[in-house]
Parts: sequence; structure tokens; C-alpha cells
Amino acid sequence: MTSDFDFLKGLYNAFNPFQPLPAGDPAYVDCHEVRGDGDILESVGKEILYSDRNTCQLYAGHRGVGKSTELLRLQKFLDERGFFVVYFAADDADIDPEDVQYTDILLACTRNILAAFKDRTDSPALLNWLKQQCNNLRDFLQTEISLDDLSIEAQVSQFAKITTKIRSEPTERRKIRDLINPHTTTLTKALNEFIQDVKKNLPSGYDQLVLIADNLDRIVPVIQEDKRSNHDQIFIDRNEQLKDLDCHLIYTVPISLIYSDRSASLLDIYGTPQVLPMIMVLTPENKPYQPGIEKVIEVLQKRLSTIDSSKSIVDLFENRKSLEILCLMSGGHTRNLLLLMKEALKYTNTLPISNNVLQRSISELRNTYKHTVYANEWEALAKVHQSKIIENNQLCRGLLFNRCILEYRYQEVNGGIKLWYDIHPLIKGIKEFQDAYNQLYPNA
Repeated sequence: MTSDFDFLKGLYNAFNPFQPLPAGDPAYVDCHEVRGDGDILESVGKEILYSDRNTCQLYAGHRGVGKSTELLRLQKFLDERGFFVVYFAADDADIDPEDVQYTDILLACTRNILAAFKDRTDSPALLNWLKQQCNNLRDFLQTEISLDDLSIEAQVSQFAKITTKIRSEPTERRKIRDLINPHTTTLTKALNEFIQDVKKNLPSGYDQLVLIADNLDRIVPVIQEDKRSNHDQIFIDRNEQLKDLDCHLIYTVPISLIYSDRSASLLDIYGTPQVLPMIMVLTPENKPYQPGIEKVIEVLQKRLSTIDSSKSIVDLFENRKSLEILCLMSGGHTRNLLLLMKEALKYTNTLPISNNVLQRSISELRNTYKHTVYANEWEALAKVHQSKIIENNQLCRGLLFNRCILEYRYQEVNGGIKLWYDIHPLIKGIKEFQDAYNQLYPNA
């Protein structure tokens, strides 16, 4: 009994959907062939490798599709080629995705660059900026220490206090922004001076610096009084400041922004944004796509193999058909795939996972999507499912952001990339969707 319990517990944790895989992890599966043949090492990495100047690139995709795992691969790829990479997940300690402004991102970049080089430089640039803002920020820093001789590590602590308050204390957030906003230009200048000093003292074998700001794609869209979103204000209006740091830059951005009416502006400002689509498990004709299903099964098998390499993932289910149902219901969305597995294991006392348990885990995740969709959105979802395209409006962008609409790509015979959309497969089993679809397409 204990052995069964320990094995199920190990499985449950092996299918953790919220922890990105580090570069080189044995559980990693290369899915580029069923994601439109895109590879971050080429699309983003070579832009940095080949460019004679600093670059600023945007990376997008649905939350939970595997962007962080791919960015960690890119970090290793660049590190091996002489680029010192500072990677940070912005929502871990620096921002509140529900309420973000540009200032918060600049402060997050500052804190993480400081932290990465706290033992490698004694540059006074950011200390001097802190001194200049001392009177304004003293109440928020709540420190009695002298700023005259503050070590780099102590400076990290001061900026961490600011970002922590911005992230966790809504009542203080606006006050801090109001104090710092007029001084973002001088902060950027000071940070660039710090970066320039850092570049002179990079470890042996490194000659350039790359900053990756991850999880900015989780910034919740908020429509302002002027009908523009906070996404516009951060990535369009403040683009000069976002691009102004003296190093190569990669920012993750919400996928809904990539497919908004600002897409041409993004192209002009940043170049072509790179998007990580779903693993294609269905064709645009609504038929199972076997290469994609096999790749999803491989994802599960690799996770199982970290616990017991002698077992087959098929043996965890009553039959292979049940396993393929799980793959199809995930929509090729990695996090949903792992969530479905965890839910099924949670209600399993002895293997294999029964069909009833599998259906229970599918139903519970389906209910989550049902609660996500507003009454006026079912018709839009029906149209997307029928046409496999999305309309350029706020409603569809919101459904993209909430992962109710998913993006897929495949490589055509002539080498071109075909882009198409569909609703999350779980939504197809919701009565409200079925009613809307049947009303619009009674003969389908």
C-alpha cells in the first residue's frame, strides 16, 4: 500500500504544471515540428547572435504553453555563446499582474540586474540615483541607514523594498509611482551607466549582456477611459523607455496584444514578435492530428520516465483511447495537459486511471472554462470554431487572453506557415456553446 501511495505521489508531482523545465531537463520534449516548425533558438536567438547592435524582441503565447521553458533553453544557448543572460520572472517578486505600469517594469529590471551583479561591480551609478531620490523615498524605504556608503547588495535590498510594496501593497502603489514617474528618465540613465560598468567586468568568456523579462504576458488587460488598454500604454506608448536599456532585451507580452489593432505598430517598433503556439492535436477540419497527439503522449511519457523509466504512459490508463482523449481535451496546451493528469491522479487510488476518473477531471476543468465565458461571448466562440479565424475586436482578444481561443500553426508543403484558431476543446462540451453553435449553424 505504501509503495502504491509513494508511486502515485511521485507521479502527481512529476506532472507539476506550474514549474518551467530548466534547460537540459530530461523531461523536455522538442515540439517545434507540431508547432509550425518555429524554434526560439533560431527566431529569437539568432537575432541576438547576428546583430551588431542591441536588440529588443517580444515573445508571446498563451499562458502555460511553455514560453518560460523555451526562454530558459534560450538562456543556456546564449550563455554558451558568450552572452551573460539575466533572466527573471517578473510576477515572482516584482509586479502584480492585475495592476502594472511601465514604472513597475523598469524597477523590476533594475532590481534584477543589480541582484545579478551585486558581487561583480562597485559601480556607484544607481547609488547616486538613490541618494538623489532619498527624501522622496525615505518613507517607503523605511530605513535609517546612511546612503553614503551603501554596498551593491544593500542597494538591491532598497530596490526590493520598492518593488515589494508595488507588488503587494495596493494602497502604496500609486504613491510610489507618483514619486518615481517623474524620475524614470534619470533612473534609466543611471541603470545604463551601471550596465556599462558591468559590461567592462563580465566574467571571462562573456562579452555581451542579455535581459529576459518573463511573465509580462500575464498582465491583465485593462481598458482605460480613452478606450485604449494598459497593454498599449506599456508596450506602445513607453516603447522608447522599454528599448532604451543598454543591452539585448526580450520581453514576454500578452498574446492578445500581438493580434490587436496595434500589431502594425508593434512590428514597426520591435520587429516581428515571436509567438509560441499550441501543439497541434487537431486539424482545421476537426480531425485528430496523429503527429501532434504522439508528441503530447511523449510529453507525458518523459514525465513518467523521471519516476520510472520502465513504465509506459499507456499503462496508466484503461486503454490507449482514454490516453488520446486526454491529449485531445488538452488542446495541445501543455499546462492544461498536466493539470488534467494531476486531477486524474488525485482521484485515483490504484492504477490504471479509470475512465470515470478521467471524465471527472475533464468535467472539472471544463467547468472552469464555462465560468470564464460571458453570456455575450458564446456566439463569438461558435464563429471561431466554424471559421478557424478570429475577428479583430476586443471580445476576441479577451478570449485569446483567457485561453478560450487557441492559436495553432503548421508548415505547408510549399514551406509557408499556416496560422489558424479554434476554441479550447473543453468548450465544445458546454451546453451554452452547443446552443449558440446550433443556432448559428443548424445544418453543420
